[in-house]
Amino acid sequence: MSDVDIVTFGCRLNAYESEVIRKRAAEDGLADAVVFNTCAVTGEAVRQARQAIRKARRERPGAKLIVTGCAAQIDPAAFAGMAEVDLVLGNAEKSAPGAYAAAPELGRVRVNDIMSVRETAGHLIDGLKDRARAYVEVQNGCDHRCTFCIIPYGRGNSRSAAAGEVVEQVRRLSAQGYREVVLTGVDITSWGTDLPGAPTLGQLVGRILRLVPELPRLRLSSIDAAEIDPDLLRCLAEEPRLMPYLHLSLQAGDDMILKRMKRRHLRADALRLVAEVRAVRPDVAFGADLIAGFPTETEAMFENTLRLVEDAGLAFLHVFPFSPRPGTPAARMPAVAKAEVKARAARLRAAGEAALARHLQRQVGRTLSGVVERPGLARAEDFTEIAFAGEAASGEIAALRVTGHDGHRALARVAMLETAE
Repeated sequence: MSDVDIVTFGCRLNAYESEVIRKRAAEDGLADAVVFNTCAVTGEAVRQARQAIRKARRERPGAKLIVTGCAAQIDPAAFAGMAEVDLVLGNAEKSAPGAYAAAPELGRVRVNDIMSVRETAGHLIDGLKDRARAYVEVQNGCDHRCTFCIIPYGRGNSRSAAAGEVVEQVRRLSAQGYREVVLTGVDITSWGTDLPGAPTLGQLVGRILRLVPELPRLRLSSIDAAEIDPDLLRCLAEEPRLMPYLHLSLQAGDDMILKRMKRRHLRADALRLVAEVRAVRPDVAFGADLIAGFPTETEAMFENTLRLVEDAGLAFLHVFPFSPRPGTPAARMPAVAKAEVKARAARLRAAGEAALARHLQRQVGRTLSGVVERPGLARAEDFTEIAFAGEAASGEIAALRVTGHDGHRALARVAMLETAE
């Protein structure tokens, strides 16, 4: 067996970077290997990566096993200590030219100080394997230090891709036939703060839409609930090609917990942001990340987070039971009992399922514009997943008449295929 497999854990940014790894590995002549692009956001993510590495060694005893990503950056010694692992690469190294070429003189562990890295997007790619939409990394790293989060130590400080490079990449992807491009990063609302003149994310979005008029759909990945700049709000109001969906990094709905998390927003700020966006874009839908069972969280505090699902009109939830990460301040705070953490996560997920069902019910009878992810499955402008009957190829945009839902996705039939913009 001479192929190279990339096993990706975690976020959309990792999915993007796995395609960069695929390209670099091919350029470097890597063969018969498995590259694990790890995540460190929870202890469970790290455990799953270690389990996958052991399984790969059993199934492919002669393959070269390479570990990279956030977990490898934060704790390279843990992976270097695994007999199954041949090479450990840091987050800065994983996309560097020559990273996957045979170079034993460089050692088995190649992980440098991520805080010293000042560049991003030095690796523009021209397509993504098996994806109907393309992702463009506009930013990496994070300057904030939330008490539960280890990611800044895996990604480094915030750094932005130049606007001109981003526009050119979006233009290339559109020319290849991608109908939707997603701007992604670790903290994309901080895009531009390190660039000359400190441009805003909204200014970048406006520039893309203005200079790449042939692109039908532009989408944002997760954004910080602490801020939405005036230019971005204007784009949401005036640009139908900017998709009406925002995934908010909320984490909690209780002010005391938000302060202990060292978040930059309070409950009222999140509700104000949601209201401001809805006022200019009534068809918008919101998703959110929420943590259940953060240390010191009382039942009353949890109820505030639970109520936020309805108060903010959220439609899509990512619920995380609190998982202490060694080295973070939250890991030293008084913990909520594990059984209670699990129970609260279940209650929050149930609230999320009810919110999604309400959202889906509102779509019944409507005709939605969906980009086809694969035959029979599409994604609407507001991120609603649609299972549909009828003919439409992956990558096409179809008008889909919603006839019902199954609690998880809308059910529809193809009304017509939309012509290219």
